[in-house]
Amino acid sequence: MNVSLTPELERRIAEKVESGLYTTASEVVREGLRLLFSRADLLEEQTARLRAEIEVGLDELDRGNVVPMDVAFAEARERVASRRHRR
Repeated sequence: MNVSLTPELERRIAEKVESGLYTTASEVVREGLRLLFSRADLLEEQTARLRAEIEVGLDELDRGNVVPMDVAFAEARERVASRRHRR
């Protein structure tokens, strides 16, 4: 596989190798790809969790298990205020 890099990326990779943290440019690129894939996996996990939480909320809504908006906002304001006071 051949990959074309911009001069800026080549320079930054060379800096990492020169720092001694990596021994080759390939190591730098592999580490970058590992981080990219790790971030993508994390985003997928977070998205799946959010979708599950939304599903729970929709199920509660279907059952009529709801809180009036003014009550929900009042509770949210109280939570924010209490967190600010803890700092």
